[in-house]
Amino acid sequence: MEPTNQGERPQEVAKLSQVIQIDEGKIQEHLGEVVRSTVEETLNAMLEAEADRLCRAERYERTEARKDTRAGSYQRHLQTKAGEVTLKVPKLRNLPFETAIIERYRRRESSVEEALVEMYLAGVSVRRVEDITEALWGTRVSPSTVSELNQKIYAQIESWRNRAIEGNHPYVFLDGLWLKRSWGGEVRNVSLLVAIGVNEEGFREVLAVAEGSKEDKASWTAFLRHLKERGLKGVRLFVSDKCLGLVESLGEFYPEIR
Repeated sequence: MEPTNQGERPQEVAKLSQVIQIDEGKIQEHLGEVVRSTVEETLNAMLEAEADRLCRAERYERTEARKDTRAGSYQRHLQTKAGEVTLKVPKLRNLPFETAIIERYRRRESSVEEALVEMYLAGVSVRRVEDITEALWGTRVSPSTVSELNQKIYAQIESWRNRAIEGNHPYVFLDGLWLKRSWGGEVRNVSLLVAIGVNEEGFREVLAVAEGSKEDKASWTAFLRHLKERGLKGVRLFVSDKCLGLVESLGEFYPEIR
């Protein structure tokens, strides 16, 4: 037997290490998929069990105790810590199918939407919103999703701003506030005109908020006209500072108030 050259052993080990390589990234990806699929399978099994409980019978089971029958299912995506799973939500012919899983999804979806809107309105860029959502929920929200949510909240804001003012408001406080707004990567000062009314029951209510280029007569005229058109009435006293533009505009729309 020929003697073994000890100097060659490290080279052989090095060659073997190149042949047998462990890709930790792929292993983690595989394990993550195993966990995700397990969560998906478990949740769907829970939904099936819930449907059986409501029907008081398993699928295709013939029994006098049966209260309802299946009418197919629909898919719904749910974000979990293990990743996105697809739920096959059963549909029943007569009974409504309600489950804690779906309710939890609705609450989470609502909280996520609120967080997205708050971040955007606070001046956080769309790219930054994507990064934050991926870090918090493991899901990267697309710019189109942020845009859709913004359109939804802007529609709600416009509905609130144009709502009819009901009842009398004997006392109305008017003021202009200067706030900082982030827009296009720049921070600018903007003027907000605010009206707070006190109704006949003594409760305060924010009647209107509008952005004005500045606290001049034109801005206050447009603001008061909008209040008048929405039905502000029964005012006995306006409380405000001595802004000249405001004082002049009040005389046009509420000349009887001093």
